[in-house]
Amino acid sequence: MEGAPIELLRLDSFPAPHAFTTKSGGVSEGPYAELNLGRSVDDDPDAVNENRRLVLEAFGADPERTATIHQVHGAEVVEAHEAGPEVRADGIVTDDPAWTLAISVADCAPVLLVDPAHGAVAALHAGWRGVVAGIVDAGVEALAGRFGSRPDRMRVAIGPHISGPRYQVGPEVVEAFMDAGFPDGVARPDPDASGRFLLSVDAAVRVALARCGVRPGHVADGGWCTASDARRFFSHRRDRGSTGRHWALLRPPR
Repeated sequence: MEGAPIELLRLDSFPAPHAFTTKSGGVSEGPYAELNLGRSVDDDPDAVNENRRLVLEAFGADPERTATIHQVHGAEVVEAHEAGPEVRADGIVTDDPAWTLAISVADCAPVLLVDPAHGAVAALHAGWRGVVAGIVDAGVEALAGRFGSRPDRMRVAIGPHISGPRYQVGPEVVEAFMDAGFPDGVARPDPDASGRFLLSVDAAVRVALARCGVRPGHVADGGWCTASDARRFFSHRRDRGSTGRHWALLRPPR
């Protein structure tokens, strides 16, 4: 209902200021109720602007120093000062604590990385196409190449996304992962649908991180499934495209 408090989810083990939003606390109505933060859907722009204001206020972020991008399911990564609503990319990096990074999702996995030694961070939009294209690899490489971060020291948080048991895909998607060198374990046959598969984007993200040198024990995941929890989360798959968008927020530690 309108007037509910903003709910910001966090992972205690992740050592950087961050949050994942839910549906709670905004002013949008209909299929976008309550806290839709996406401007790419058919929601009232004034409601979206107010929702964004509420979230940034709750997170303690400067709206003028909040970096967003036009996400395209690719592997382009930009720095916060280069970002903007017209910039086509799926990752943002910075080491400047004045900046807040914001990634928009509604089933895709938001992947947050931090280098505790140098304070550099990356926020990635990781849908299946982006993972196949190499967005996780590109995020790790951006932190290493631009800020001198070591992958084995990075910490990672994976936010709310559609879980494997709820994510049915066709054989062409599985083939794309196989062609990109991912193991069979990222997808399994759907026991209830012949010729279909259940894909774990989470597992694929973890494979990509490990290949880049990130330690498996440094990856945290709250276990939130967007498709399974209609009370708490938007889900593009569950709601057949008529739904809102969450944000994953990240700022470098001071």
